Amino acid sequence: MTPEAVVFDIGNVLIGWDPERFYDGRLGEERRKALFAETGLEEMNLRVDAGAAFRATVEAQAAMHPEWAEQILWWYEHWIEMASPRIEGSIALLRSLRAKGIPVFALSNFGDDSFAYAQTQYDFLAEFDRYYISGRIGAIKPDPAIYAAVEQDSGLAPQALIFADDRPQNIDAALSRGWKAHLFTDWTGWAQRLVDEGLLTHKEAGL
Repeated sequence: MTPEAVVFDIGNVLIGWDPERFYDGRLGEERRKALFAETGLEEMNLRVDAGAAFRATVEAQAAMHPEWAEQILWWYEHWIEMASPRIEGSIALLRSLRAKGIPVFALSNFGDDSFAYAQTQYDFLAEFDRYYISGRIGAIKPDPAIYAAVEQDSGLAPQALIFADDRPQNIDAALSRGWKAHLFTDWTGWAQRLVDEGLLTHKEAGL
């Protein structure tokens, strides 16, 4: 069956997400690896994605590691530099789908307040039909609960949804529920999948 709604992850599908690149540019790879290993920055970010307050969580982590406090605070102060650049081809796909009246949902691991901030920086983040943001739901992909929230809120059967994400474990979780899914590596591959599913023509997909 042709999908009834298209579900986009945001990080690395619509915008880049690469904290390592940012820190490498400031500290060099060796010091960045030490920072991440010694301070648990990635685990801190997961807490934000699960609903913890963004600024307060980063500040608490900095207080726990005074030797790295300045660098930890960059996670909050320079967050938008880590969440970049725009992936214009994917943004064009989002807009082409909606122009045809096809509902497009956001399903993303994202803090509540960091997502609200991102919406002030990226116009297209205001253009989805429905939003499923982990920090608001209180579950992080690939937890089945966040996929169930999409199904229950939208009222759509799993097989009516097609989902693009850049992480294999998140794709596997969607497939296990009966969703269609596409492992995102670049926008052209995603565009071709949308053509193959009968949702867009080659011209509409920018191919």
